[in-house]
Amino acid sequence: MALRLYNTLTRQKEEFKPIKKGVVSFYYCGPTVYWTQHIGNMRGLFCADLVVRTLKYLGYQVNYVRNYTDVGHLTSDQDEGEDKVEKAAKQEKKTPKEISEKYIKIYEQDAKDLNMLEPTHKPKATECIEEMTEMAQTLIDKGFAYTTPLAVYFNTSKAKNYTALSGQNLEEQIKGAGKADVTDPDKKNPADFALWFFRAGKHKNALQTWPSPFKSDLVENGQGFPGWHIECSVMSKKFLGKTIDIHMGGIEHIPVHHTNEIAQSESANDAEFVDYWLHNEHLLVDNKKMGKSEGTGYNLSEIKEKNFSPLSLRYLFLQAHYRSKQNFTFEAMESAQKGFEHLISQIRELGNEKGGISHEYKDKFIEKISDDFNSPLALTIVQEVLKSDLDNQDKLATLLDFDQVLGLKLDKIKMEEIPQEIKDLAEQREKARKEKDFNQSDKIRKEIEEKGWKIKDTPSGSELSPK
Repeated sequence: MALRLYNTLTRQKEEFKPIKKGVVSFYYCGPTVYWTQHIGNMRGLFCADLVVRTLKYLGYQVNYVRNYTDVGHLTSDQDEGEDKVEKAAKQEKKTPKEISEKYIKIYEQDAKDLNMLEPTHKPKATECIEEMTEMAQTLIDKGFAYTTPLAVYFNTSKAKNYTALSGQNLEEQIKGAGKADVTDPDKKNPADFALWFFRAGKHKNALQTWPSPFKSDLVENGQGFPGWHIECSVMSKKFLGKTIDIHMGGIEHIPVHHTNEIAQSESANDAEFVDYWLHNEHLLVDNKKMGKSEGTGYNLSEIKEKNFSPLSLRYLFLQAHYRSKQNFTFEAMESAQKGFEHLISQIRELGNEKGGISHEYKDKFIEKISDDFNSPLALTIVQEVLKSDLDNQDKLATLLDFDQVLGLKLDKIKMEEIPQEIKDLAEQREKARKEKDFNQSDKIRKEIEEKGWKIKDTPSGSELSPK
């Protein structure tokens, strides 16, 4: 069954055809590492993980690049303000390198807790400075970029189909740039963006700078640092080539960051940059924007502190399509945890013996997940399998096969045989509940718990699980 995905560039679903048969080049815009990423950012990573898992499940070899931005991303995406990493470094009284290392470590632990697959490559922007200056120089040589005393800029008026991805007209794009045109009086167009900032003007005290081949009367040796947008173009090219199959990121990147990536990559490389653009929607909190300033930028450690498991959060993420907004509430989180615990209980009841994978249900699962990575519909096939007439061994084998995509660690569930003594106590408790003898019911519950088991009442009856 053909994989179909929604391409932001063409605004329609298309059949996926990789550049190289059986191999997929995939780039995901990773985090700017100046703070602990909130669960909205982690949902973005989950969406990328779902894509990679699906591709692998369908038999593709995936070359997966996820970058770390540790320099050059200013507090405004329109090249204004301070470098985010340097701002955090000043606030925490650390070096930029200490800041980036601190938050990369937290991000990677969060990714591990959420059972995200490891990328093939995890480059840092600061590791690719030479390649960034080379691409910027190429753009200058070809007439697509120019130098002012403050920066090297890409000339957006020279780009072919500059707003093709965003669908905006250039006037709207310029309005989106705000007052970016007045920060450098020598800029030719308001929408022009920086490829390289010199250590001059508002950046004269920049903490992270490198020499470059570019000339400015204000600095020696072209000392400065790269603009944010060129970083992804360079890292993508370095590890995946001039043209790649899939590039993914949040929808907020469409009008500026990804638009600029296309312009500079295609101008420098004389080749199409990306065949398929994927963009995930935002995670909301109580139907409002999630963010630190609103006090709703919850991170994974805060979710864990409220006794929710990371895999329950992953189970919640699976319940919404990647192109749909998802609303986070703690009530929804509680419901997801209960749903995940119920799924675990159902799988425990299947026992330890694996049989054969059901091709009937596997085909159904592939049909759903191949339709633009539709995880909510794929989850419905899990319940179909559990309610089917398949043998328990075949059910287990089929669900463990699906988990290559779902990533819920179903293979790690401890399949413990429920002792007859515990089953008998559960039956006695159920009888007491029906007779409304709740004192006796509570007494038996405590006895079950003392023997190392938990019992939970659900609409379909009581469920037993090891403590």
